[in-house]
Amino acid sequence: MHTYPSYVAPSGEAIVEFVRANPFAVVATSTAGAPVATHVPVVLPPTLSPAGTFVGETLWGHMGRANPHWELFAQQPEILLAFGTSHAYVSPGAYGYSPAVPTLDYATVHLTGRVRVIEDPAMSLDVVKQTVTQFESMRAEPWEQESSFDVYERILDGIVAFTIEVSAENAMFKLSQDMPADVHARVMNDLTHGDREHPDVVSLMHCVGTASGSATAEPDA
Repeated sequence: MHTYPSYVAPSGEAIVEFVRANPFAVVATSTAGAPVATHVPVVLPPTLSPAGTFVGETLWGHMGRANPHWELFAQQPEILLAFGTSHAYVSPGAYGYSPAVPTLDYATVHLTGRVRVIEDPAMSLDVVKQTVTQFESMRAEPWEQESSFDVYERILDGIVAFTIEVSAENAMFKLSQDMPADVHARVMNDLTHGDREHPDVVSLMHCVGTASGSATAEPDA
């Protein structure tokens, strides 16, 4: 993924927290023809606390067994994981000056690594449990899943769990941080109260802020 110097992630910790908060990724595998991609949940194992990078760490994922994508893993173990926010159209109507051009704000993290299918049913069950745990942790009142563990076991034959050992990471946080603070604030207000709301992007914009003393730059879409 090409990245622009103005839009790098603010820190390694920001990349880790972004993946933790957005545990749904596109898994892409190269083939002799067009790449194959599947949208799947990808989560951190319960004991994993990365120190500012995923490189050298292992993540967990799973997909439906009926999806033939997983059958490529043995022959093509190098995969790409792409995590992202919604894409927020930024209208020049929010800038307060003209002429101007629109752009799109978003954040994305790409991880590459080697994938391995999990053969052990007990570990596959752990992947399912941890997936639910991570998603439920984002709710104000998490659902208690223990009473459904027997249901999880009954559906294990219908899924394929896998691990991804991460070898490289890349990120772009394109959040209008190259705009003056007053313009940045108007863009956030538009994405909060305008015709199309993007709370996930706005939350990151608050965290990243603006480059001190930066002039308005021509946006890169």
